Amino acid sequence: MKEKHYSVIIRELREDRDYTQKEIAAVLGIDQRVYSRYETAVSAMPVHHLIKLCRFYRVSMDYIVGLSGKEDESCVK
Repeated sequence: MKEKHYSVIIRELREDRDYTQKEIAAVLGIDQRVYSRYETAVSAMPVHHLIKLCRFYRVSMDYIVGLSGKEDESCVK
């Protein structure tokens, strides 16, 4: 089974919950263009942004980085 890159997973999380890139960028405190570069894997996402997304989406870091296939809610507190 091929693992998904976190850029694909963060896009799927955003789209499944009907958020725009601009809305998620606001959660992270960054410009939408910067966030777009994370979703297209042009730029690496810093760990502190990954942690914010885990908290926001209530998913584990393992899920976002592709180490777990299920969205458990044992997220970072």
